[in-house]
Amino acid sequence: MRKINLKGLDLSAYTEKLENGLEVIFVPFEKKSNYYISYATRFGSEITSFIPQGEKKVHKVPDGIAHFLEHKMFEQESGEDPFAYFSQSGTGSNASTSYNSTQYICYGTKNFLENLRYLIQFVNAPYYTDDNVEKEKGIIAEELKMYADLPDVQLESRLRENIYHVHPRRVDIGGTVDEIYKITKEDLYLCYRNFYSPSNMFLLVVGKFSMDDAMRVIHEELDKRENIEGASVAPIKEKKTVRKKEDSFTSNIQVSKIAFGLKVDVHSLGEYDDLELDLYLMMLTTMLFGSSSLFRERARSEKLFNNFYSDWDNTKDYRTYMILASTNQPEKLISKIKDEFSNLALDDAMFQRMKKVWIANEVKMADYIDSTVNNIYDDLIRYHKVIPNKVDVIRNMNMETLQEIVSHIDFHNTSVVVMRPREEIL
Repeated sequence: MRKINLKGLDLSAYTEKLENGLEVIFVPFEKKSNYYISYATRFGSEITSFIPQGEKKVHKVPDGIAHFLEHKMFEQESGEDPFAYFSQSGTGSNASTSYNSTQYICYGTKNFLENLRYLIQFVNAPYYTDDNVEKEKGIIAEELKMYADLPDVQLESRLRENIYHVHPRRVDIGGTVDEIYKITKEDLYLCYRNFYSPSNMFLLVVGKFSMDDAMRVIHEELDKRENIEGASVAPIKEKKTVRKKEDSFTSNIQVSKIAFGLKVDVHSLGEYDDLELDLYLMMLTTMLFGSSSLFRERARSEKLFNNFYSDWDNTKDYRTYMILASTNQPEKLISKIKDEFSNLALDDAMFQRMKKVWIANEVKMADYIDSTVNNIYDDLIRYHKVIPNKVDVIRNMNMETLQEIVSHIDFHNTSVVVMRPREEIL
């Protein structure tokens, strides 16, 4: 195995690629008693158009199929419930689908080898029938309807629809009810064959375990899996501009909510490493809108919001900064947000202070198995590798580069959505 020293974190990762292309990543914690296993594929909800292996034409599958496939992996031909299997030994288990990945996890303190083997086995054994697919449609449709009633989901969904013209990220990860009812078992097998192939997957194991024993089980279970070339994902021809700049609607809420989105064309910013670019963009918005920013201090004193959440949404060609907040003064809050971008005041002292905070957080999180899993998982999905020197990259960030990147951002390429209370509940 290849050893990767994670500089500044007192941790090492060990990686090995099997002959069939599957990547194995170990991060041992000798002083802990628990472990965490993630078996993942780089297949998420944004992949809906692709050329299957061995074919020449683009195949379009229904929206939400990655999430649907994740659900169906827990239905085994033997009738055994994987959740029940893990819980018998007090082991936690779960699965999740995002826009760009799907993972199956288990975590606990006992039966490591048995659970590792079982996790691999059930993810490697899809079982789809017309009946069990049809049954799942009703279950997922009810789940989608339930989430669609949540105000924050309604708000973010409307913002995504207004930011993206054709990109699949304008659609909820779970898809829509109409699309879900179009899914067939043939669609599921097609996606599984093309995107659950070993070279498109990885196995991440973090915590207290024997690497030799783990590799023995992995070789026994995964060497037999044949890799296929996989699908060619169709390019997404998304426009640089937002689809709709302003929008509003009403819902069953007592306090208004706003959603603000800034869409940034990556190709307009210059030649930067993806990690470096992401860090600088996060630094920009942390300085402007982070919990210790002057904006937050002023907005709190003026009682401009009840809660405030923001994050970046990263695609191959775009970075989109999204803010969601509850407020009694939606127009004023929106105006204040726009003012922050229009009158940029980047303070070097704050920049240097934030770098120190980030480095301290990286070091602190490296002491926790869950945080280490999340960090390395995100890096494997975003950058397709373990990042060995993230602390150094943060330490080497400088104000000149931030200002250069900022100079190429079109801060008018924004979309704003206001959700207001319905009159009858005012």
